[in-house]
Amino acid sequence: TFAGRRHFCCAAGKAIFVNLNMCHQDSRFLESLASSIGNPRASIAFGCEDSGPIGGRVAPPSGSGVRAMIGRNKGIQGHQNSCYLDATLFSMFAFTSVFDSLLFRPATSSDISSYSEVQEVLREEIVNPLRTRMFVRADRIMKLRTCLDNLSSVRGLTTEEKDPEEFLHSLLAQILKAEPYLQLSSGQEAYHYQLFLDKDKEDDKVMPSVQYLFERSFLTSDIKLKQVPSILILQMPRFGKEYKMYSRILPSLLLDVTDVIEDSPRQCHVCGRVAYHECAQCFGECGSGLESIALCNTCVSKVHTHKKRGSHTSIRELRVPADYTILADHCTVPRIYMELFAVVCIETSHYVTFTRCGEGPEAPWCFFDSMADRKGEQHGYNIPLVQECAELQERLG
Repeated sequence: TFAGRRHFCCAAGKAIFVNLNMCHQDSRFLESLASSIGNPRASIAFGCEDSGPIGGRVAPPSGSGVRAMIGRNKGIQGHQNSCYLDATLFSMFAFTSVFDSLLFRPATSSDISSYSEVQEVLREEIVNPLRTRMFVRADRIMKLRTCLDNLSSVRGLTTEEKDPEEFLHSLLAQILKAEPYLQLSSGQEAYHYQLFLDKDKEDDKVMPSVQYLFERSFLTSDIKLKQVPSILILQMPRFGKEYKMYSRILPSLLLDVTDVIEDSPRQCHVCGRVAYHECAQCFGECGSGLESIALCNTCVSKVHTHKKRGSHTSIRELRVPADYTILADHCTVPRIYMELFAVVCIETSHYVTFTRCGEGPEAPWCFFDSMADRKGEQHGYNIPLVQECAELQERLG
């Protein structure tokens, strides 16, 4: 009430009168109102320009184009606990094309009826804008989340906090039905591999590397890969969502997978010749990693018969490709490496990613956080950020 006149009604203490010259338009909405195209409501809600889907085939940025991805309002905008999905999608598509087969495989009779719809949303509303405009607005991601929530067995993908493996299972296995990336010697197939192992007392003294944990896990599980995978997604060891076995793990820029490939030629750790046997109990006794368990015919009968190894009963034969045995005495045993291109990590229930900006060992690294900053409070929106990580290569090397 002002000057004896009631202008409006509301609960006590919920309103005040102010001079007109103290009022101004809400700055949260100004930047988007002028440039909103296609979906004004979304533009107001998420505060960033968006000009709709982009069709066709768009390659990841390279060279000078990488610089355009650096800065505020770059990458994928987070919204409603989407960081698990934002970080994973950014890692998969921002600077690499290894997952692009997901975007272009034609639908078959075995696919779900909404297959093409989901594929189109992923390709034209997320991946292509990310690579062209270097930004994906949150409502575009919500469109994919809604599809996954309705079409897969994973529930709560539109609102709840999830893990990347839940998203990958929903997208790769149930919706897009991609070919599994891993063929295991046990006969199983998988899209990613979780490292399982018992924590050693010595592990608390040093920061374990991914290479070390990778080899120990395959040794503990007594399993191998049937072939070199085109993509290798590793989940670090943990128990449930709360307990992490290691507070810190050092990523390996190059992962040596030679000794976990079922029929790959291996090198005797004693003399360097082709190995025809392995003994799991020799792990770490001479040298490190799975290299230390491989032995040639000569060394298995001479060195391995030493009394120190009298209790070793796990020795078994290795299968060496017939074509290689012919050349074995004339060439060195080749090593097989896989290059690291992304690390998705979590702290206090928030996922972020470190991603290599291109291919090759000289490619720079960046850090991406879909919710690095926020404008406004309850009715505000998140501001994503991509930062350069010039020192990361040197620190990991």
